[in-house]
Amino acid sequence: MAFKLHTDRSYESDLQEVRNRILLMAGHVEHMIAASVRALSERDADLARDTIAIDAKVNQAECETDELCLIILAKRHPMASDLRFVTLALKMVTDLERIGDLAVNICERAIDLSKVPPLRSYEDIHLMADIVQSMVRDAIDAFVDRNVERAEMVIERDDEVDRLYDRVFGEILEVMVQDRDAIQRGIHFQSVAKWLERMADHSTNVAEQVIFMIKGKDIRHPGKLGAHSFRGQRGS
Repeated sequence: MAFKLHTDRSYESDLQEVRNRILLMAGHVEHMIAASVRALSERDADLARDTIAIDAKVNQAECETDELCLIILAKRHPMASDLRFVTLALKMVTDLERIGDLAVNICERAIDLSKVPPLRSYEDIHLMADIVQSMVRDAIDAFVDRNVERAEMVIERDDEVDRLYDRVFGEILEVMVQDRDAIQRGIHFQSVAKWLERMADHSTNVAEQVIFMIKGKDIRHPGKLGAHSFRGQRGS
């Protein structure tokens, strides 16, 4: 189901500009997720610093999108699906900006950890990052395509990230118990895993908001059960 086009071309242009800015912001965020974890695993402090610099573009995109949405609310007085779209955009950019901040946190840890011996393999961290990237991408695609099924897939994938986080946390805890010299590095490593888990939560927030935009039903408090319930409703 595509977005409804308006006969008022200026109005439609404003709405399209909001979509374009969100896509641009999401692209920056996706890049930051991948680059931050690569900087961590490759012990590349320069890449980490370059990635931190991208956050300024994310922050600028958030401010510009917020301003445009507020102008649309003031001038156009949107109703029904248009109102849900604009309010979703305001919330979405906040989640995307927060994901960018969390990527910055990972970059800062990457710089710290580049100065000390590596603690362990980064395989699970890379896997978490890959899933989070796909969640961000699919949440944005669900927003653009008004696709409830894809939004639900994002929500379901959050469980995968949670399981990986629990595994990483437990394995690092065991390393720290056995080697006191590894405690500081272990805490940093656990922080990285936690920040990736939080990125997944923000992606889930976006997916839930997309479902609200399309269906007009808030599933944030019922959570995943609320998302699953849409499947049962489609055939009724």
